[in-house]
Amino acid sequence: MAIGRDGAVGTGHPGMRIIDAHLHVWDTDRLGYDWLREVPTLNRPMGFAELAAERLSGAAHIDGFVFVQADCRPEQALTEVDWVTTISAEGPTVGIVAFAPLEHGDAVSAHLDALGERALVVGVRRLLQSEPRGFSESHVFRAGARALSSRSLVFDACVTEDQLDDVTALADAIPTLSIVLDHLGKPDIASGSADTWRQAITELARRPNVVCKVSGLPPQTGSPAWSLETLRPYLDTVLDVFGADRLLFGSDWPASSGQTTYDRWLDGVLEWAAPFSADERAGLFSETASRVYSLDR
Repeated sequence: MAIGRDGAVGTGHPGMRIIDAHLHVWDTDRLGYDWLREVPTLNRPMGFAELAAERLSGAAHIDGFVFVQADCRPEQALTEVDWVTTISAEGPTVGIVAFAPLEHGDAVSAHLDALGERALVVGVRRLLQSEPRGFSESHVFRAGARALSSRSLVFDACVTEDQLDDVTALADAIPTLSIVLDHLGKPDIASGSADTWRQAITELARRPNVVCKVSGLPPQTGSPAWSLETLRPYLDTVLDVFGADRLLFGSDWPASSGQTTYDRWLDGVLEWAAPFSADERAGLFSETASRVYSLDR
């Protein structure tokens, strides 16, 4: 079952199940999000009620959401998981990608064990986009990533395009680690030059333990006036190098709200995927997420 834009319960886009594999919610009255001080329009509680209020009747239903950590203060990471668990039915939330300080190496094991006691946790994201290049190549970070892999948890890699080589190196160093690349590796679409990104993403896609989220592109354009035609070369590239069965849809709501609404992005991806086969659309919109995050366990 799924909650549509008007709050009605439905069965998803006609003939197709949709899982949003990259959604954030946050409660600024409950947890601390230092980064939101720089984004005053979003510095307020943003939950499923706010999402429902944004959506109008008639659009595609969403059958489930994967919550991705919203970068609250590190010491509140487990509290964030517990809070999202308490509101999980509102989505419904079918998986949680939590925070873990992988740079602590083997010492992160206690934190990972605590996450393992929380049934909805399917993976970990330690944001790399604000760290220097090479941050994930350290001995201690890779020790933490190996501890993650040993628990069959997925690693969400949120990097900028100049850090894609670091993700490739991590995939090579720990081939048992399942890696989900967020936001196509954040190509600098606003610059108009895709050559460096295309070369790096093509190399990364050769690693079988990596899949790619079709998410977060509108902010990379630098403008709310983006069009599908502007984004199509990037979307077509990841389709070519990963294949539809290694792509998964994500909204990046509400972090992308400055440049797009939820439904404008979803409608754009649906339009892009219209020529896909039924199996390819199923992979993009639900089956890859279910497989990689073990959502049907």
